[in-house]
Amino acid sequence: MARAGITVERLVEAAAELADEAGFESVGLSALARRFGVKDASLYSHVRNLGELRTRLALCAGAELIDRIAEAVAGRAGRDALTAFAGAYRSYALEHPGRYAATQIRLDRTLTADSPALRRTTEITYGMLRAYDLTEPDLTDAVRLLRSTFHGYCVLEAAGGFGAARPVQASWDRAVEALHLTLTHWPRESTEDTGGA
Repeated sequence: MARAGITVERLVEAAAELADEAGFESVGLSALARRFGVKDASLYSHVRNLGELRTRLALCAGAELIDRIAEAVAGRAGRDALTAFAGAYRSYALEHPGRYAATQIRLDRTLTADSPALRRTTEITYGMLRAYDLTEPDLTDAVRLLRSTFHGYCVLEAAGGFGAARPVQASWDRAVEALHLTLTHWPRESTEDTGGA
């Protein structure tokens, strides 16, 4: 590609493509400079360093993921919303492994303070959980349970980690149903004083 026309947006788009092709860890300024046919130094007028580029990639991928989830859960509630949310999460993770890996990194807070994608992710996730009548700190605990379950399953599936004959989709469906039952019968944190008078 010619030097002309490089923008932050095009750089992040190229980083996303590279992440899906070769893995998130392959995303580097040298590799991207080669894609654009320029020297590494030319990219520093668009991003400060690799950390900023990866944070921008994470925000871009996070926005794509939450857009997919939002479309899936629109007009749904309870079990139906959870199933749609989980399915959209899984399909994105499996279709875009490099971008998905980017969504798991620790973000540079100076670049994410006003991120619409992060706000939207919180709103949609907590909105989906409203049907289960959870309040803090249970909401945070429930979000962590969902995220760790979805992430763990997707990473294992992508790596070919499920070797049993049972179809992976069948186990996924049962896992989502188990999450629904857990959320429905959530063990509420006791607010009673257990100390002496």
